[in-house]
Amino acid sequence: MHRNGSFRFELSGTLAVAALMGVAGYAVFFLAPTERTMGEIQRIFYFHVASAWTAFLAFFIVFVANLNYLMRRRPVWDQLAVAAAEVGIAFCTVVLLTGPIWAKPVWGIWWTWDARLTSTFVLWLLYVGYLLLRSLVEDPGRRAVTSAVFGIFAFLDVPIVYMSIRWWRTQHPEPVIAGGEGSGLDPTMWRVLLVCLMAMVALLVLLLRQRFRLEQLRGKLEELRLHIGAKPTPRF
Repeated sequence: MHRNGSFRFELSGTLAVAALMGVAGYAVFFLAPTERTMGEIQRIFYFHVASAWTAFLAFFIVFVANLNYLMRRRPVWDQLAVAAAEVGIAFCTVVLLTGPIWAKPVWGIWWTWDARLTSTFVLWLLYVGYLLLRSLVEDPGRRAVTSAVFGIFAFLDVPIVYMSIRWWRTQHPEPVIAGGEGSGLDPTMWRVLLVCLMAMVALLVLLLRQRFRLEQLRGKLEELRLHIGAKPTPRF
């Protein structure tokens, strides 16, 4: 009975997220006004920015979980950190893919090594490195401590990515939100962006919940293997 109830809850949550994503897509293509200078290609802005902010949120969860692990040494925090890191990488990958798709028609080039783009790529590499580091250390306690320290260090790039277009002159457009005089969004654009952000955060919660449960099961399996003296399963 409990298992059936849990399945129905998971199914309803998945359907709700799918519906919210559908609403976000409809809002982007049919409700948001066409941008005056860039035209239709600007619509990718809503997915691009919402994915970036969601990636930042996921990496912040990694940061908090890593701090809590170092202070409390409870495996649940390490499990949450690795789950959030994997989900954050997925959203950061979306950012790195949608950016060039947007840039090519507007800038005439797919990529340039300016401060915003480079720091975002470095951010992606740091969290991929975080996962690779975990795969190289077999001892659970040592792996958790090492990756927690590295994860805290990796998060330092998040404010650099966010502030890069404020600190340096870059190819990337100047901030349209809290960017000073002349910045801002059309009210309808604001509402559509918020809907997209809600959809992305809901997707983050759904994926994080599933990945966290998987990591907990993996932790239990690892404990069992260590108890019976079996060789640990490689982590990739």
